[in-house]
Amino acid sequence: MSSPSSCQDDAARCPGSSGDSPHGAWPSPLQAADVAVGAVRRSEPRIVDGWAYWVEERPLDGGRGAVVRVRLDEPDAEPADVAHTAEADIRTAVHEYGGGAWLPFAAADGTHLVASACMDDQRVRLFDGDGRAEPRPLTPEPPSPRGLRYADPALVPPDGRASSSASGAFEPITIWVREAHDDAGHEPRNELVAVGLDGTVGVVATGADFYAAPRPSPDGRVLAYLSWDHPNMPWDHVRLHLVDLDGGMAVPGTDRVLVDGPAVTQPAWSPDGDLHIVTDIEGWWAIHRVDLDSGTSEPVLGDAAQPDAEGREFGVPAWVFAGATCGWGGTGALWCTWTSAGVGHIGIIRDGVLDEVASGFTDFGRLAATPSGTVVTVAAGWTRRVAVVEISPDGTHRQLSDAEPLVLEPDDVSVAQPFTFDSDDGRQAHAFFFPPTNSAVAAQPDELPPLLVLSHGGPTGAARSSLDLGIQYWTTRGIAVVDVNYGGSTGYGTAYRNLLRGQWGVVDTQDCINAALHLAREGAVDPLRLVIKGGSAGGYTTLCALTGSDVFAAGISRYGVADLEALARDTHKFEARYLDGLIGPWPEAAELYRERSPIWRTDQLRTPMIVLQGTEDRVVPQSQSEQVVAALAAAGVPHAYLLFEGEGHGFRSGPNIVAALEAELSFLGQMLGFEPAGDIARVKVRNPHR
Repeated sequence: MSSPSSCQDDAARCPGSSGDSPHGAWPSPLQAADVAVGAVRRSEPRIVDGWAYWVEERPLDGGRGAVVRVRLDEPDAEPADVAHTAEADIRTAVHEYGGGAWLPFAAADGTHLVASACMDDQRVRLFDGDGRAEPRPLTPEPPSPRGLRYADPALVPPDGRASSSASGAFEPITIWVREAHDDAGHEPRNELVAVGLDGTVGVVATGADFYAAPRPSPDGRVLAYLSWDHPNMPWDHVRLHLVDLDGGMAVPGTDRVLVDGPAVTQPAWSPDGDLHIVTDIEGWWAIHRVDLDSGTSEPVLGDAAQPDAEGREFGVPAWVFAGATCGWGGTGALWCTWTSAGVGHIGIIRDGVLDEVASGFTDFGRLAATPSGTVVTVAAGWTRRVAVVEISPDGTHRQLSDAEPLVLEPDDVSVAQPFTFDSDDGRQAHAFFFPPTNSAVAAQPDELPPLLVLSHGGPTGAARSSLDLGIQYWTTRGIAVVDVNYGGSTGYGTAYRNLLRGQWGVVDTQDCINAALHLAREGAVDPLRLVIKGGSAGGYTTLCALTGSDVFAAGISRYGVADLEALARDTHKFEARYLDGLIGPWPEAAELYRERSPIWRTDQLRTPMIVLQGTEDRVVPQSQSEQVVAALAAAGVPHAYLLFEGEGHGFRSGPNIVAALEAELSFLGQMLGFEPAGDIARVKVRNPHR
């Protein structure tokens, strides 16, 4: 079993051995405002005719999303917004988590257009890439506000389009996932629809609970797409369909299920018309080539599935649309990314052989291969911030997104120390340890740092394997952080990901507790100042840990799940049956739901806690957090509650990001006995003295 070095044994990682700056009170070069500015979300790069496009969601603009583009063949070209997209807010609310809200493409006359769902009303609008025309709506006004939502579009190639324009050029047709809501409170209806530039909309596929990834073949004559039904999630059991297209519409009677599970994702066509998927049929997500007649598949790499924790995982859970961990460049090579031991890698597959590209990055987003043989992606490293980059086969790269100021000097960055530790029932779990790091501070002698345990969301997610300013906010102040890849996390194979089946609130909680205890036993952190923090599903794990143990001195819950029964009744369609697999079928397992719900164990809630919540959260409603706050108040436990008006599931607005971080720091200072350095507003603690 590997372990991080303790502070006492590794002076190079723990600043100084003398001085009078208590942990938590270190003056930091990183302010909450820096974290907010660095929280620009860049995603989904795409390539059109030598241009790279991507989306940026900007906290200083209320989290609004804009489409950005830059020429690839001009080394000094500067990125620029596609006109009007920033004010339109490029986002979709399909599945609530969105992703895949937009699609750039070349029109018949060679000009660039962007079709995109817009957040305010969820209608698809058409934007002129050069800004010469005003945006216009493509889809009809919904019968109820935001009642028709669109996501995950694909362009039908010319051979599969319906008709030509007066000039004889084919007019573009796009295929989208559509989610229809009504005012009566019925479950939304999901389907695939074709949308033409003239505003016509036609249904391509319907009847399943969920759809994703409509991907036309290179000749536009066949459509591959995914569907699944309750209670499955897209990382459980998914169907791969093929249907013939005529004029962008499905030919009746030709739809067939080509592959029926298990966790199929990312259908993609090679330039020569071979269909590929990412599937975990062999125990690890791997890239497979699919036979169009039989539906059988074979991995493009014979060693893609490895029976140990060092195996390669080529897929990610489809929480959002439009993911792509592989793609073909103009040279025919297949670019791909994978995770091994929780850390990201990038490489190229040629003739069934994978060659890793030494890019220096450790975390990757969607891939978009270029005709010249490079790839554009959103990437980051342990000491590198997230940026849109173009990577060459030799590993060199060019940054395409705007350069951002250097917030931290290299000596002030805490670099993760991956480790594996023993948990309950003979299991092992994984984590990244970030020791306190600040080159300008000498720690007090013989003082061990507090520890902040992070429980990621999902719960089928994973800890980020790159520079996270939200983590550095704590480590530069003298607080150690451990980001736990508890059982159920992605990146360690299917068996590890399935550890939470029927065990949510048990395995994840045990692993977070044991990560903290392991670091305390190793002498790396103060065993009396252990803190746990999580949001959404991670907030649930946090609440479980605080109601089921006395290990932690304080807790931070961001929009955490407190009442599983209420979540099963009230959450959105995408996750409406998620708990069937994590807990048990509802309502048959109602007793187990109550047993696992922290709100039913509030008599055990004695740990100080700060709770943060958005008023517009449709995933974990405000009522969940308010139940926890009411229980803390009734028990006389010190607590603070921050409610952010207009925020949904996750905080997007810059001022709110700042307020949340500073309130958490102030709260921990009051609970753990340190005074934060700098001008930090003091959060009001209710029941401050027990």
